[in-house]
Amino acid sequence: MAKFLAVTSRGLGQALKSEIESMDLKVIDAKDTSVTFESNWAGCYRANLRSRVATRVLLPVLEFPAYQTDDIYNNVIKKHDFTKYMKSPDVTFMVDASVKESKIRDQRIVAMKLKDAIVDQCYKKWDRRPDVDTKNPEMVFFIKLFKNQVSVSISTSGASLSQRGYRISRTEAPLREHLAAGLLSLAGWNPSIPLVDLMCGSGTFLIEAALQSKNIYPGADHEKFAFQKFPIFEKDVFQTEVDAILDGETEGPEEPMIWGYDIAGKSLQATRENAERAEVMELITLTRKNVALLEAAPTDKPGMVVVNPPYGERLNDPETVKDTYRDLAYTLKRHFKGWDAWILSGNPELSSALRLKAEKRLQVYNGNLECRWLKYQIR
Repeated sequence: MAKFLAVTSRGLGQALKSEIESMDLKVIDAKDTSVTFESNWAGCYRANLRSRVATRVLLPVLEFPAYQTDDIYNNVIKKHDFTKYMKSPDVTFMVDASVKESKIRDQRIVAMKLKDAIVDQCYKKWDRRPDVDTKNPEMVFFIKLFKNQVSVSISTSGASLSQRGYRISRTEAPLREHLAAGLLSLAGWNPSIPLVDLMCGSGTFLIEAALQSKNIYPGADHEKFAFQKFPIFEKDVFQTEVDAILDGETEGPEEPMIWGYDIAGKSLQATRENAERAEVMELITLTRKNVALLEAAPTDKPGMVVVNPPYGERLNDPETVKDTYRDLAYTLKRHFKGWDAWILSGNPELSSALRLKAEKRLQVYNGNLECRWLKYQIR
């Protein structure tokens, strides 16, 4: 058995832990941004194929202390053979480095030392040097230096798992796919619950919900994983995991319960194009409507409202944005009694304009922006 590290955005650790456990994988440790699990390679393939919340699944390979830059190069050269993950020196790679609270402060030098060690190992084995590709590498090595302790990991995923492939049209500052899925998980949504997004933008909440409704897992359409380049790749085992996913896909419920609204026609068009690319448009009903003018909830059965409203950071008139929040609160109280509303807030001043009391406040991050995932019971 090996240990793997599934990573995600800050604040989604609990959602990721629940997801990994649902795959019958043994969780060893869970943090705010990651989950460590123990498994054979079949479990690694499964996590990459099925995870909606993870951005990558890493294979930790090396840990050691480092107080000088040469400590990095010397430990990598002596303690671990990185060429065993490469079929040949033709594989392109890059190094991603992060440094915090350490004597060595320059992450560029940290990355360079790991890169040099890997290149020299390849040259010693094949008498050739692999190429570094920072745009579309086949392999990504991660090195983290925290309080003078180095950890080195290899991505088994390749490109970020958040890149589902359906987003061909986007609006300004779209919600990333794994974040939308993670927020739905934290909210406790499942396909039996009616879902409404009153400001749907490019439709990420709606599409991620529809994919769950059809039991479609994101990795099934992933073009390639880094582990497929590993010499130890077990093609038959991987295909078994893929077949299990494809066999479990459905047409979705007979009566779809996912609705999206937006005042901007271009947002609805982006949602439609993305949903069609994801092959879930038949489960989503779209309506162009200002949130203040909504006349009724789309169904009598109480469900869940999710909203990622504007945060106001790019607008010169904060009162205009506050009016939007007031309109949102008015519509919720008038038309969605008995529903739960979850609002992603990146601005406490704006969320206070709702004049609603939040039952839950979960800290999450939308990129580098600290936000709150707020739950309101509309009564």
